Amino acid sequence: MSNVTIYTTPTCAYCHAAKQYFSDNKVEYKEIDAAADINAAKEMVEKTGQMGVPVIIVEKDGQENIIIGFDKPKLASLLGIA
Repeated sequence: MSNVTIYTTPTCAYCHAAKQYFSDNKVEYKEIDAAADINAAKEMVEKTGQMGVPVIIVEKDGQENIIIGFDKPKLASLLGIA
């Protein structure tokens, strides 16, 4: 089982697409609004070195996999979605 966290902003179309993808595939996730939480935004930048969203973190087998943007093939591979 994977833990999924997504950093978003309210106006990000790719964030909405990623969340819809998760919902369509019954993937539970934690959403963090980087626009509303300055500390979360700083944490996101520290992890990735950039300010773009979405930033999706998939924790699997004790490893943190960071995906910048909505990379559907990479997400499918990490989450085991056909």
